[in-house]
Amino acid sequence: MNMYWILYILLGYLLGSLPFALIIGKLFYKTDVRNYGSGNLGGTNAGRVLGKKAGISVIACDVLKVVVAVGIVSYFDREASIWAGFAAAFGHCYPIFAGFRGGKAVATMFGFLLSTSIFTFQSAWYVIIPFLFFLVVLYLSKMVSLSSMVAALISSLYITYRQFDSSIEIIIASWLLTILVIYRHRSNIKKIANGTENKISWL
Repeated sequence: MNMYWILYILLGYLLGSLPFALIIGKLFYKTDVRNYGSGNLGGTNAGRVLGKKAGISVIACDVLKVVVAVGIVSYFDREASIWAGFAAAFGHCYPIFAGFRGGKAVATMFGFLLSTSIFTFQSAWYVIIPFLFFLVVLYLSKMVSLSSMVAALISSLYITYRQFDSSIEIIIASWLLTILVIYRHRSNIKKIANGTENKISWL
């Protein structure tokens, strides 16, 4: 780790802080999604409030901002790129451009997995394995929140297994992201325990 890492992490955070749910909502729908639904600046709430098209657009943009952050930083430092990805996810949850009130890091988590698979690890398995677990748990439980937390956990376990003898910095960044995802879903965990968590109806 060197002094440039601070710049890389700051870049990731600022890119992650771009509140696309807020931008798309206000620009195209004249609506502040923070005032509706769950109040989160994420694709799920944007889709619920503004419609399917808006939700998909927000998710795509939230994934892309992490990919851009990791891609830029990986050009200079491979290990630092995963920290830029974590910073982007953190920025999405606590965006400086939206009063530190953001989303739950689901789309940015998959942006993290996709971008680190391409730029950091150069192996598709780092995104394929967590995504498969996500799909299986989603099919069985019908809960996006539970599926996302399981995917994050599997991702960190796999990264720890593959990178155990290589880079402790990469492992730490991965587990910090998993902790962030689980923490942001703490209200969902309570609902899951109480049997009141929302379930999707299209599976």
